[in-house]
Amino acid sequence: MSARYFGAAVTRVEDPRLLTGRGRYVDDSEFPGMLHAAFVRASVAHGRIRSVDTGEASGMPGVVAIYTMADFAGIAQGQMPPMAPHPLLPTPITYHPLAVEEVRHVGEAIAIVLADDRARAEDAAAAVSLDIEELPAVADAVLASKAGAPRADSKRPSNIAATMKAGFSDCGAVFAKADHVLTERFDIHRGGCHSMECRGVVASVDPHSDVLTLSTSSQSPYMVRRHLATYLNRDESQIHIMTPDVGGGFGPKANVYPEEFAVALAALKTARPVKWIEDRQEHFVATTQQRGQVWTLDVAFDHDGRMRAIRGHCVHDNGAYAPYGLILPATALASFPGPYALEALDLTIDVVLTNLVPTSPVRGACRPNAAFLLERLADRIARHLGIDRQEVRRRSFVRADQMPYSTGMKARDGSPISYDSGDYIAALDLVLHKIDASGFQARRAAAAKRGKLLGLGIASCVEDTGLGPFEGASVRVTPAGKVVVSTGASSQGQGHRTALAQIAADALGVDLNDVRVETADTSKFPLGMSTIASRIAVTAGSSVELASQKVRAKAIAFASHKLEVGEQDLELEGGAVRVKGVPGLNVSLSEISRTLAGNVGMSLPGAMEPDLAATAYFNSTALTFAYGANACEVEIDPETGDVRVVRYVVVHDCGKLINPLIVDGQIRGGVVHGIGNALFERMIYDEAGQPLTTTYADYLLPLASEMPPIEIHHMETPSPRNPIGVKGAGEGGTIPAAACVISAVENALGSNAPFIHLHPISPQQVMKWLELSGSAAQA
Repeated sequence: MSARYFGAAVTRVEDPRLLTGRGRYVDDSEFPGMLHAAFVRASVAHGRIRSVDTGEASGMPGVVAIYTMADFAGIAQGQMPPMAPHPLLPTPITYHPLAVEEVRHVGEAIAIVLADDRARAEDAAAAVSLDIEELPAVADAVLASKAGAPRADSKRPSNIAATMKAGFSDCGAVFAKADHVLTERFDIHRGGCHSMECRGVVASVDPHSDVLTLSTSSQSPYMVRRHLATYLNRDESQIHIMTPDVGGGFGPKANVYPEEFAVALAALKTARPVKWIEDRQEHFVATTQQRGQVWTLDVAFDHDGRMRAIRGHCVHDNGAYAPYGLILPATALASFPGPYALEALDLTIDVVLTNLVPTSPVRGACRPNAAFLLERLADRIARHLGIDRQEVRRRSFVRADQMPYSTGMKARDGSPISYDSGDYIAALDLVLHKIDASGFQARRAAAAKRGKLLGLGIASCVEDTGLGPFEGASVRVTPAGKVVVSTGASSQGQGHRTALAQIAADALGVDLNDVRVETADTSKFPLGMSTIASRIAVTAGSSVELASQKVRAKAIAFASHKLEVGEQDLELEGGAVRVKGVPGLNVSLSEISRTLAGNVGMSLPGAMEPDLAATAYFNSTALTFAYGANACEVEIDPETGDVRVVRYVVVHDCGKLINPLIVDGQIRGGVVHGIGNALFERMIYDEAGQPLTTTYADYLLPLASEMPPIEIHHMETPSPRNPIGVKGAGEGGTIPAAACVISAVENALGSNAPFIHLHPISPQQVMKWLELSGSAAQA
């Protein structure tokens, strides 16, 4: 088999179309008679709906209809189904498509206004009069977890929705024998996501077939179909979901949102197409967010810095609803013990309801939280003992000779978690070499002469990827000799079309440009899960490989029959099956496909099955574990507290690289995301739950001008857990980045600086720490 594409840095096949404005997004959908939707949203964080007066708004120009949930009673009613049911949540904590009786966060949708254009719909939405009895609200998860706190949901007995535990071995016994024990409190503030394209959905109903079609900017089109079918009591065949080009997802678009349901209900009610496109202000108050956690952790360690055990407690800010169940806190727990070979672990998370936007996975899904905690603890131990930070890690990491390594933790399905392959110490050594850690003191001295404080940070991580249960793919050679790959995997810009085409092209010996990849259309492939958790390369990639190999075997069997040559003497090359070493003796894939398409009255050769095509599902029964080590340098201006990341180096291992260019892009984007988490992005609310950061003047997204050169180096340790040896790479840039930047900031502030236990940090905080440490005077 030729190996021209797998592993090659080929440019993305989707980019010429996207970069020349020929992409097609949800908002590009236009239908005759289409209505435009705007939502009437709650302006208070917690309240009881007394009445909704639509009288004035209904008479405004262009307004066709205004619906509350009561108006949909003949179609559907009740709460939306939970996306991920959990036994700790016997009663789902999910939205109604439109709020009924009570609103639980600012921005919750109460009514949908339909008009002949968006502007008129928005004007009418503003004219809808709401009478809401304001109820006590709780916007702080720690306060919400205390007895006597106002209840975020008046119908629930407590704000603690669930208490989750995880760990292994006898933590108390290990702590009792440890040389040292430290206790630290960590505060990781809530942030958002902010993909380039906001959410959007267009719904329409075919009057002849009654099929409800949604075009939606989702990471989970098949989940939208499944839950919408359940809610509407329809067969899935009567619901068609497709995701066109999607401008970024990063986790929040994996949710099934009330707006998707409300727009679908409006299309059914009016029998007209309905479009809703989220605007930026809505994104701040209606799209899920992440990160809000407060941890208190004890760490036990030896005189030489070897980390032995961790125990502690977390208050997890879940927001007002749990549409995605307990996925986020569960991921936080499962991300321990990271790269560390702990003897014992004992963690508890209280999942707390607040009157804020719900939290759900954002790039990394609480893995960055766990990495921040573990890496901060490693730095804290080093400070306590007065040894190098890297030595704590080298002495505490899982070693390469321990692979596969059972961590002691359990996966979501209860199966034991074990790391498949890797060398965490080698990755750390490489990143320290690449950033020239040995020359750091000279660079620090040079910065001091310029009046700046230079700091070096390090952080490592392990990332579970390839989450099951499956993705599937069909591979078909058309009579024209082209290859069509269909899969349920949805892309939000990750380059799926290129990576999956590379796999199929190599397996079938065809040119990359002769492969077309169709994704995320429920009418073209029957089943799919979600593009989350860095799982598609493992699951869909392996499915494409398995299906392609089936097609390859069929083509070779056909050619063996036709050319009367043993299969061992055949190879696929240049779109044909060729006899090795015999130029001109071949049969093209096009001819094989045409023959297997059949002719009336003619039998197929060799009693073969029709069609040169195959379908395969890769059932991912064990996670694959990517990992990495990061190092960065930050420069602090002691007069302003401004922190600039001036250099960033990544060493990453995601197994076999399908396309280094795509992986580099994923890593680079992830690092930017993590730097934003560390230094800029923070959602701020007042005590009543009113968001104070609702524009980009308040919520600081990192800009290109603030980003350092990002240097990426790869290690390749194939995973033995899938046929192509890959691991996921979508979140590996983000997971250790905040920990790395904060480590560097603390290092820049000097040995007398306070231990930094939170992020994001602000220039004001840096100035306080400078004053406390005395570093400002020394600069």
